Amino acid sequence: MSDAELVTRIRAKDLTAFEALYRIYHPRLVRFLTNLIHRPQLVEEVLNDTLMVVWEKADTFNGTSKLSTWMFGIAYRKAMKALRKQDEAVEDPAAEQRPSQDPTPEDDLGRGRTQVLLKQAIETLSPEHRAVVEFTYFHEMGYREIADIMKCPVDTVKTRMFHARRYLRRQLAGELPDWL
Repeated sequence: MSDAELVTRIRAKDLTAFEALYRIYHPRLVRFLTNLIHRPQLVEEVLNDTLMVVWEKADTFNGTSKLSTWMFGIAYRKAMKALRKQDEAVEDPAAEQRPSQDPTPEDDLGRGRTQVLLKQAIETLSPEHRAVVEFTYFHEMGYREIADIMKCPVDTVKTRMFHARRYLRRQLAGELPDWL
């Protein structure tokens, strides 16, 4: 089923179509929100809020952008709102007990080190800069699509990417010289 068909059926409150949309977009949204928010306890809440808007406001999707752009825009705004409401970050006592996301020993050691260093550096970016990097490199979106999601001018997206890349270059100096 195409995105257009899904939206049409969701507008008619077709639960089967909504479940299909959920299965398609859930992994991408969870990954995006996890990398953006850095607070596991908020990811599920923001994801649920995002999908509730999709269900309740499907009729506001006008098709001028891709469905994913519209949904990521909702998720981004919900995440930013949730971050503004939160107090200072609280240490997660269960973090040490969770399985590591690092590559296994069988993986190429160079690639594993690169991924770890890059992930740590990206996590230190501001949410706005992190979102631009995330959308560009991990969701393969163009600046115009990112600008639509973030509700800002394309030049603002370009500026954020410029500053994010410059910051990452400094953070990774001597580690990944040609990557950025």
